This record gives sequence, structure tokens and C-alpha cells, in this order.
Amino acid sequence: EVLLEYLQQAGFQGHWLDNGNGVIAWVKTNTPALIVLDLMLPGRDGLEVFKELRQFSAIPVIMATAKVDEIDRLMGLELGADDYVCKPYSPRELLARVRNILRRANLSQQE
Repeated sequence: EVLLEYLQQAGFQGHWLDNGNGVIAWVKTNTPALIVLDLMLPGRDGLEVFKELRQFSAIPVIMATAKVDEIDRLMGLELGADDYVCKPYSPRELLARVRNILRRANLSQQE
């Protein structure tokens, strides 16, 4: 929730979901510009959520997780995540990553 507050202070709107079970329904209803997805969500893990999300959406996703092994990072990126950050991470660094991904997404939409 600290991250959400940090992003809101930077001018972004955000929504916090603390359980993987409701993510897909929320995304279909709200269509966010970007998702920061924890892979270790209770209920339904983030990797399952991500795989289903990719079946219907190309919304940029940053995986933010405590899974720091190279195999986990590679799997996330090879499945199509736009970025992967390991906890603990700096909110300032994550904000920079969010801005970069949104800038690239906006540029590709203009083409």
C-alpha cells in the first residue's frame, strides 16, 4: 500500500487488490493503463493471474515480487511481463519504470 500512496503522490491513479481472486474481474471492468503485479498473492497466485490476463489483454505488467532467482525472473519476462522487479525495491525506481513503460505504450499507440 506504500507503493500505491507513492504513485498517487506522483499523480497516478491507482487501486490496490490484496487477493488474486478478484484481479481479472477488476481488470475487465476498469481497464487500467498498467498493472504492478505481485506474484505471491493470496488466493490465486500472480503467475496464474498473469497468464489469464494475457489471454485477453496487452496491458503492460510489471511483476513485483520476492522471487529473486534468475529462473523466476526469466520465466516472468519470457511469459510476457514488461518488467520484473525484486523486493525490496525502491518506490522511486519503480515509479521510473512505470513512467518508462507508459511512455513507450503511448508512443506505440501513436504510431
